[in-house]
Amino acid sequence: MTSSLMADKYRRGPDYRFGVDVDFSEVRTTFGLRAISVGRWVNNEERQRAANLVYDALADLTQILAVPPEVIGLRQSLTLAFAQGGRLGVQAHYQSSTRTLALAKNAGSGAFAHEWWHAFDHYISRFLFTGPTPQRAFASKLWLSRNDYNEHRLNQPLLQLLPHILLNEQRTDSSAYLKRCALLDASAGQYYLAMPEELSARAFEHYVQNAEIKNQYLVSGTKQGELARLGAFPNDQEAAQLAPCFSRYFAALGSSISRAPKAIERSTKPY
Repeated sequence: MTSSLMADKYRRGPDYRFGVDVDFSEVRTTFGLRAISVGRWVNNEERQRAANLVYDALADLTQILAVPPEVIGLRQSLTLAFAQGGRLGVQAHYQSSTRTLALAKNAGSGAFAHEWWHAFDHYISRFLFTGPTPQRAFASKLWLSRNDYNEHRLNQPLLQLLPHILLNEQRTDSSAYLKRCALLDASAGQYYLAMPEELSARAFEHYVQNAEIKNQYLVSGTKQGELARLGAFPNDQEAAQLAPCFSRYFAALGSSISRAPKAIERSTKPY
């Protein structure tokens, strides 16, 4: 376990690269991404630094989730865009229409895990239900209005997770977490924090930040940020209920894939 400062971002985790630079083509093949695009205004120094940061962040995520690296690319359906096609004032975002996770050049860090969950939430919707699903739908949102669940064993932890996020223990009312976020939305005159897909994404990034591996490029702000202070993340009791569901799901997913996630191997060959 090594510690380092990535400019102003802290990281504590294994040295997967052994101090050697990687490029974005290696990021793409290692993590099974469909493609990576980089903005034309990114110079060579910025491109190299970004490739290393993204590689380490995704490697950390695979270790935290205990999954093989290729899981990150969601069967090569996910595209990563760096400093390209972003939204003004937004650190990162996921575009469901193109299945693209976009990171801003100078402000994309810290939201990586949150946006990856959006990509996963979108991807898994087609497998969580037996009937057809809308092309841009998120599983967490569909769960509220659908009951045609696919009872596959890999889906069981997810079907336990979503009620913990959205409903109370008796499943008779909204969860306290949802209610807190609904009140925050009401005070701001919006509907955003209480959206199921946002509730689940914040629960996931909180889970990731609770891991022993620390990477502020991957996730930050779920403990001491402004939204954390306002109660927009799960509290300790809620997080303790959610963590086993996240862990069981990704452990089952990892064991179902032939290549065991023992370590990140540097290779330009797809798994």
